[in-house]
Amino acid sequence: MIKTTLSGLYAITDAGLMPDDQQLLDSVAAALRGGARIVQYRDKSDDASKRLRQAQALAQLCRAHLAPLLINDDVELALASGADGVHLGQTDGSLAAARERLGAKAIIGITCHDQLDLALAAEQGGADYVAFGAFFPSSTKPDAIPAPLSLLQDARSRLHCPIVAIGGLSMDNASQVIQAGADMIAVIHALFAQDDIEARARAFGQLFSA
Repeated sequence: MIKTTLSGLYAITDAGLMPDDQQLLDSVAAALRGGARIVQYRDKSDDASKRLRQAQALAQLCRAHLAPLLINDDVELALASGADGVHLGQTDGSLAAARERLGAKAIIGITCHDQLDLALAAEQGGADYVAFGAFFPSSTKPDAIPAPLSLLQDARSRLHCPIVAIGGLSMDNASQVIQAGADMIAVIHALFAQDDIEARARAFGQLFSA
C-alpha cells in the first residue's frame, strides 16, 4: 500500500479515450513518466472481468512508479485489485464502511461538489482528501454545479486535509485553482486526449512550481 504526499497532478482515466487494455496502460504509463502523482481508474461499464483485469494491471504499473492507484466508486474492486484506495461520490456508500473494508492505510477521497460543509464532514470522518468542482465547464460531467474559486480559498483556511480541484481543468486555467488553494488538480481530457501525454503531464506538474 503506497502512502504518498497528496499533491500535484491527479490523472483520471477515461474508457472512451483509452478503450482497450494496451492503450489504457500506455496512456497511464506516459502520464506517470511525466510526473502524475496519483491515478484514478474510472470505468462505469458493467464488464466486471475487464474492470478487474485493468485495475490489477494499473495497480502493478502505478506501484512500479511509486504512485498510488485509486478506484472510482468501487470499494470491492479496490480491494480485489490491490489498489491503494478509493474515491467516493456522495452516493457511493459511507466513508466509514469503506475505511472498515479497506483498512487504515488505504487512501480514501470524497467528492464534495461545491459544498464546504460536506468537506468538513468528510475530513472529520477520516477522509484522506476532499475534491471540489466543477470549476470550469466539464465534458465528463456537463451538469455539474459550478463551484467558485473562492470555495478553494475558504476550504484552505478551514481544512487540514489535501484539496483536489476538478472539472474542466486545462493548461489555460489550472493555475487559477492552484493559486486559490488546491493541492491537486484532477485532469482527464486535457491530459489523456493529448498526442503527447507525457509532455502534457510534465507541463501540468510545472504549474505547481510556477
